[in-house]
Amino acid sequence: MKKRLCAAGAVLGVLVTCGALPAQASPAQASPVQRPGGHALPLGPSDLTETRTTTTLQPGVTLTRIVRGDDDPSLHWTVEVSIPGGDTSPDPDAPPTALKDKASADELASALARDGFPARVEKVTTERTADYTGGTLGWRVRVGTFASQSAATAERTRLRAAGHTGSAVFTGWDGEATDRGPWHVDVLTIDPRTFRGGLDASYGPDLENRETTSALSNAAGATAAVNAGFFVLDPKAGAPGDPAGVGVHDGRLLSEPVSGRPGLVLHEDGRRTEIARYTWQGRITARGTSLALNGVNRVPGLIRNCGGTAGDQPTSLPLHDVTCTNANELVAFTPEYGKRTPSGEGLEAVLDTHGRVVELRSPRGGPLPAGGGSVQATGGRVAELTALARPGTHVHTKTTLLDDRGRRVSPSSRTDIVNAGPELVRDGRLHVTPATDGMVHPGDPSWYYGWVHKRNPRTLAGVDASGRTVLITADGRSTEALGLSIVESARIAKALGLRDAVNLDGGGSTTMVTDGEVINDPSDATGERPVGDALVILPRRH
Repeated sequence: MKKRLCAAGAVLGVLVTCGALPAQASPAQASPVQRPGGHALPLGPSDLTETRTTTTLQPGVTLTRIVRGDDDPSLHWTVEVSIPGGDTSPDPDAPPTALKDKASADELASALARDGFPARVEKVTTERTADYTGGTLGWRVRVGTFASQSAATAERTRLRAAGHTGSAVFTGWDGEATDRGPWHVDVLTIDPRTFRGGLDASYGPDLENRETTSALSNAAGATAAVNAGFFVLDPKAGAPGDPAGVGVHDGRLLSEPVSGRPGLVLHEDGRRTEIARYTWQGRITARGTSLALNGVNRVPGLIRNCGGTAGDQPTSLPLHDVTCTNANELVAFTPEYGKRTPSGEGLEAVLDTHGRVVELRSPRGGPLPAGGGSVQATGGRVAELTALARPGTHVHTKTTLLDDRGRRVSPSSRTDIVNAGPELVRDGRLHVTPATDGMVHPGDPSWYYGWVHKRNPRTLAGVDASGRTVLITADGRSTEALGLSIVESARIAKALGLRDAVNLDGGGSTTMVTDGEVINDPSDATGERPVGDALVILPRRH
């Protein structure tokens, strides 16, 4: 992990930044080490030291780097053994999980003991949120206490040889309130009173491909950037890079919302940032006939994070990291999608810049005319499109964004909206909404355990009471930076003064860039992850 602070030059009990500052930055201003009480981050015991170093990147934009706590000798590596399926006993035909009922966990622990692996069964409880009761998630099974990851990995290899599966984990990622750190948090603050630059969301050359946050930042000539919303990663879930939720760019709806989930609303001038929940309506009309759309700029039949329309399987409600399916869909494509539309069975009406049908393709998929679009139909909707979109017909495509009261929203050409979730803070109070936003998976507590309950790298965003936009990254999945649970993320956002806050994409996607360089430590073993979009802070507009 890159060392970002040094003790050399410490004055009056503070640490100052090492190395060169960003080209546009003013000298760092280091604040005193936080003592018990004060305004320290609510992480770990109150007696932990905390260092904050603030740098001005451009007028109205500051970067504050926070290090809290230090290496905790009580933390260690262990092997978390996967529990086979079954309500009360292991079932080799069911997928393994991290958590199970106590009877299954006890049975696995007994089997491990018979194979010579002393195992322990640990109860996992999680906190209540605004829409989830919390309580007991389940029981996990762990083997060994190790000083290093390599030692834990060696034990995992022995377990595999004996027919068991599992993973090496660090106990600092469990989320215990007594852990002493360390935590590394970076905070970008945009003050509209003095900010004269631009604040945008960038998806790169097209929607369907992924680029790194640093590449998107450099292409925009940005002063700073962070990764933004959730996106399709696996080609089996759609087109990699496609936003998995609402996407509005320059006022145009380019990706439909996951029904009712929050979006982060940004304006070019850095003012009036807000968090709002959206649904949508879309229709195509031709020759006196109107048809409802199922989606915008995504692979028909694949609805990432669900929250689509009636007929989607297994649900039309939000369900995070799940790809719902529907064999009968009508999806519109705009010029922003990419060089070629998705291929497959069905029908595609190709439209020129005036919306005139210039070609019908079956099977669907192929290039679009310059500035043109298309509409693709699958399954039972092929006949509907065939009857409506004859060659030469003018097709009018209309999409409407709706707020949580069903009122029409008309973003200006200087407005961008990126998808997010769950909500973290509302009106200055903790308001964590994993159930509403699809992060509670029925019958699968292990998913909640790994994604919500445990500590991970996180990217957060929001606005404070003074109208300042705040973008936050927290490193994680390391012994040098523990990361945050979702509830801890909410507490951090509130402690940093945010009036409203939301979670953006995290994990290996979490990245912050200043002056063209990645300044945090992305957790993927391969380094910085290509993402779907990024939030970019631009220099002064002329």
